Amino acid sequence: MAGIAGTAVFPFWANGFSMIGHGNRKNKIMFRILGKTGVKLPIISIGALSFDASLYRTALDRGISHIDTSQYYFNGKHEMMVGDVIKGRPRDSFVVSTKIMIGNGQSGQHSTLALADAPTLADRFNISLERLGLEHVDIFYVAGINSRNTSLNDDLMKGLQKIKKSGKARFVGMATHQNEPEVLRAAVESCIHDVVLVAYNFRQIHGAEVKKAIGEATKAGLGIIAMKPMAGAYWDKERTLPINAKAALKWALQDKNVHSVVTGIMSLDELETDLSIMDKLEMTSEEKDSLKLGEKKSFAGLYCQQCGKCTTQCLSSLDIPTLMRSYMYMYGYGDAARARASLDQFDLSYVGCHECVSCTVACSLRMDVRARILDIIRLKSVPEDFLS
Repeated sequence: MAGIAGTAVFPFWANGFSMIGHGNRKNKIMFRILGKTGVKLPIISIGALSFDASLYRTALDRGISHIDTSQYYFNGKHEMMVGDVIKGRPRDSFVVSTKIMIGNGQSGQHSTLALADAPTLADRFNISLERLGLEHVDIFYVAGINSRNTSLNDDLMKGLQKIKKSGKARFVGMATHQNEPEVLRAAVESCIHDVVLVAYNFRQIHGAEVKKAIGEATKAGLGIIAMKPMAGAYWDKERTLPINAKAALKWALQDKNVHSVVTGIMSLDELETDLSIMDKLEMTSEEKDSLKLGEKKSFAGLYCQQCGKCTTQCLSSLDIPTLMRSYMYMYGYGDAARARASLDQFDLSYVGCHECVSCTVACSLRMDVRARILDIIRLKSVPEDFLS
């Protein structure tokens, strides 16, 4: 592979290391093979919390060669920013993944992309290519998958196959925040998907089952990229108690079936922190203890594991998992634009929480669901232009 941003040629070693030069500094980069794709990814990939192009350029220069974006991040502006960042760089010096959201929410209230409309899938994918300034992306995901039936939808499968056959996406896959084991197993069953982008972190109550399904998927040759490793980034809404980033990343990457972890890097300090774990993935006793803070202090945290158990309890049949994810985007990630984009999937002209004296929902992670819903829906009254 050609050097990144003018550095010398370096090898991508399977499950190994490479030394990436940056001025007078060198940092060790660990790579893992992305399943049957054969692509060698750095174990840390950069996601879309930041809109700072210089930060992405620095990440590429330092060896974080995989950028994950989406058509709906910052209303498409993130893809355009990524396109600007990679412009002029050798095409084999970076890996780009993007995604399109489909509508199959828990309560069926949102419908961003009709499943049966394969031409629309291709048309919208072409918009991403145009924004990125690329003839092809390395990985294209359909996001918002939360069930086996959706995973195996015939029209969706045909649409993905058509895109891959066209050469505009080297590999295709799914992204899922919900019912992860079911979706992972469906991806194996499909024999079409190459990669699954899956929520995986230390706070998942069903983490053992997710881990088992990830193992089954990698055995079948799928590439596994984990997301949401920070589980909300903070323990509290006030953002005074950050989750130990090094510990959270190490937790996910100690599972060798996870080939890379997408994390939002917001600053150069955070980039250095993420790079530092490549020296040693073993957790210290202090790091292990830090991940148990929620248990010790009874913090509900900001991460909703999207189990969906709350929806059948809600008298208004609200899509609580998505509302809670909006809450996490707002207070955990400080990303008001993405929180608002998530809320915009719903008709919130009437929310029964205003009338409910006591909430009937018992959250698995002890969240005060009613209070959080009433808090986050206030964002709907803020002009979208102001947020972006």
